[in-house]
Amino acid sequence: MAENGFLKVSRRGMLAGGVASAAVGQASILRAQDTAPGSAAKEAKVPVRLTVNGTPQELELDSRTTLLDTLREHLKLTGSKKGCDHGQCGACTVMVNGTRINSCLSLAVQHQGDEITTIEGLGSPEDLHPMQAAFVEHDGYQCGYCTPGQICSAVAVLEEIRNGVPSHVTEDLTGRMRATEMEMRERMSGNICRCGAYSNIAEAMAQVAKG
Repeated sequence: MAENGFLKVSRRGMLAGGVASAAVGQASILRAQDTAPGSAAKEAKVPVRLTVNGTPQELELDSRTTLLDTLREHLKLTGSKKGCDHGQCGACTVMVNGTRINSCLSLAVQHQGDEITTIEGLGSPEDLHPMQAAFVEHDGYQCGYCTPGQICSAVAVLEEIRNGVPSHVTEDLTGRMRATEMEMRERMSGNICRCGAYSNIAEAMAQVAKG
């Protein structure tokens, strides 16, 4: 009822309206739960074929499964870490066909037939990759959580430089690209080390670049 141009609402009317809104919301939730979730999940599963660390893999995955979760939860390759899960820390970095990516931002179904390399595929304790050995020598890690992503990214960075892929700090786009400290630091800026081992990581990369 309007009074002096305003709608007059009683306390009882407010409470009744709130109860009605809650009932409508609850009914919507129940209707959503009643829709066959089992069949919907089954329909969402797709075959995914990829090669991980040289081994062919055939999986049946929910189409929404990220590459990171595929590696960790389905293939039990837990070296790649889930840090921010938003592509901001680089802990999940792996190489796809030689190119580094944040696996938390990539769906497994996007990589049909691709070759994935994780930290487990670079080397083993008995046969370390040169970058892994350099990280150990220069103490390029502390807690170690970000280290797998750092090493995968570092290996890919040197390959980018060898292939002449420019970065934001590349001054000469026509000459031979060099693995300067500035180049490597810029390219590694997407890999966060909360322990602050950046200088040691740069030293490890410089050693491998010289080799």
